[in-house]
Amino acid sequence: MHPRSLLAGAAVLCGVAGGGALPAFLSLSAGSRPAWQAAAWVLAGAFLLIGGGTAADWIRLRRTRYRIGPELVELHTGLVVVKRRSLARERIRSVDLTANPLQRVLGLVKVGIGTGEHAGSESTLELDLVARAEGEQLRHTLLARLKGPEDPVHDGVLASVDPRWIRYAPVSFVTPLLATAAAGAVMQVSDWFGAQDEVIHWIGDRFEEVSLTWMIVDLVLIAVVAGLLGALGLWVEMWYRYRLEREPGGTLRVRRGLFTARSISLEERRLRGVELVEPLGVRLFRAARVDAVATGLAQSDDDKHGDLKNLAPPVPRALADRIAAQVLRETEPPTGAPLTGHPRAARRRRIRWALWGGLGPAALLAGLGLWLTPVLLYVAGATAALLTPVLVALALDAYRNLGHGVSGAYLVTRSGTVRRSTVALQRAGVVGWTVKQSWFQRRAGVLTLNATTAAGEGAYAVHDAAESEGLAFAADAVPDLLAPFLEPVPAPGTPEARPTSR
Repeated sequence: MHPRSLLAGAAVLCGVAGGGALPAFLSLSAGSRPAWQAAAWVLAGAFLLIGGGTAADWIRLRRTRYRIGPELVELHTGLVVVKRRSLARERIRSVDLTANPLQRVLGLVKVGIGTGEHAGSESTLELDLVARAEGEQLRHTLLARLKGPEDPVHDGVLASVDPRWIRYAPVSFVTPLLATAAAGAVMQVSDWFGAQDEVIHWIGDRFEEVSLTWMIVDLVLIAVVAGLLGALGLWVEMWYRYRLEREPGGTLRVRRGLFTARSISLEERRLRGVELVEPLGVRLFRAARVDAVATGLAQSDDDKHGDLKNLAPPVPRALADRIAAQVLRETEPPTGAPLTGHPRAARRRRIRWALWGGLGPAALLAGLGLWLTPVLLYVAGATAALLTPVLVALALDAYRNLGHGVSGAYLVTRSGTVRRSTVALQRAGVVGWTVKQSWFQRRAGVLTLNATTAAGEGAYAVHDAAESEGLAFAADAVPDLLAPFLEPVPAPGTPEARPTSR
């Protein structure tokens, strides 16, 4: 590893020591110790932390070596327990580079060498840290075998950042989360310093002549503004200098980041499709995010590597379709293909769920009101009047968003309302079908189909499709996979046959 990684580690330890020094000093000086003694104790603790951590990092640096051989990439590390790990070069599918602000100043990068399997300690080697030029050289060396002849039509830059895309940042789900986090951070920090009561009294003094209702409204507005600013800043940090390009031989590369620079590689052979994600706020502005459906990527956004699947930030829907077509090497975007709607039974099911979701809690509150206090009766009425129309509207929107179809080499499915998702999945990448039908679905004559694949989330669903139509769709989309389990049954009153499961 590069010797300058010691400076990076020492700087981080200095930040940790500095952040804990003031609370520690205030805590010690508040007791019987004089200020000079408290300061001496704090400085001694900081020296031990920084010195000990740097020494441990120096030992790690001295005992870590990597080697790029003709067949293997090897990593040796450890002092008492020596770990030796290796990856076959023929299995390497990605070489990702990341660098935080401090590492960028020092000219260092972290190199993640992956095999295309799901992210984990056994399938990834991390070189922490090497020089930036060395990281780029490693990337070109390890991915050189994947390169093929140039394709001027499809190779090159597929998308690059447009500053106008930042207008979609405030309408994402990040804004309320950051607003809540900002309010919580103020209270938490004030509690650390024992000043939470003072902060609450100070806020109360500012709104002394304002009613409680308007005080709550003003505080919510302040938190929302903080969330908006945070969402804008997060967007800039994540997508600054964004660039999506296809390198010769079919490797997709995404480069982005303001403070933490990221370079993510995705071998095209691992790609099984794309997903257009439209959160409700973003969808109202006719925009969508483009994600990859590929093997070897994290399955959920909760995973620390969840952003590896992001191919583009929220962009205008037409542009998202165009990016999807370019990524899939298609002339027309499969995600924009017309889809078959679902039967009215699917709408009735969603309206029924909405009514249960709105009237159920109201009935529970009303029952408690009859038993405990009449106040809960008013709360129950307000809950039913406010919650039920919203849930019914979302249910109708969810029904309108249902759809499925086949577009060339891809099967397409769409569903969701708060988070609408349109998935174009390679038909050749479907390895199985799971047909689910609950008792209520059987009564309604609908079923749910799950297309199983080794990529992305592992399965993508077609919710509440008509029985015969859904089975026919599955049989046509992936021939011979479901056909052995189907038999034609004549529809009542017609000579035609409909497929049904045996």
